Amino acid sequence: MANVFLLLGSNLGDKISQLTEARQQISRLVGPIVTASSVYKTAAWGKENQGDFLNQVIEVSTEKEPYDVLRIIQDVESKAGRKRIEKWGARTLDVDILLWEDKVVANHDLQIPHSGIPARRFTLIPLAEIAPLLVHPTLHKTIKQLLDDCFDNLTVEKL
Repeated sequence: MANVFLLLGSNLGDKISQLTEARQQISRLVGPIVTASSVYKTAAWGKENQGDFLNQVIEVSTEKEPYDVLRIIQDVESKAGRKRIEKWGARTLDVDILLWEDKVVANHDLQIPHSGIPARRFTLIPLAEIAPLLVHPTLHKTIKQLLDDCFDNLTVEKL
C-alpha cells in the first residue's frame, strides 16, 4: 500500500458537492481516504478572471499504480463535467496527484511530485495542515518549510 496525496479543486457549480462526490468516488475507486484537510477558499490561480476555487488535500492509501490512479481521477473529473478546454480555466472538478511517498515520475503526462507544489499556497496550506513534516522527495524540505519559503501571495481562507 502506498500513501498518495491528492489536491481536489472546484470553481464551477455546487463546489462543496463536487468535492464531496470526488472524495466518495476516489475512496471507492482508488482506496480509502486516510485523512483530509479542511476545505479552503482561494482566488483563481494562473487565470484570475474567474470564480473562486474551493480546494482540499486528501491522503489516500492505494495498491494501484500511478498511471492507474491518473486514469481513474481523470474519469472522475470527466463524470463531474470537467472540460479540458483552456489551461487554468474554470472547472467543475480538478484532481491532481501531488505526492506519492518518495516516488518520482517525470513524463510528459504525469509528474510526481507535482511541479506546482512549492509555488502554490492553495496547495501548500491544506497539505501542511495534514502533513507538515512530510519531506518533498526532490526538494528535501518539509511541507512546512516549503510553505514558509513560498512567495505566492494569494489569499487562502479556511472555511
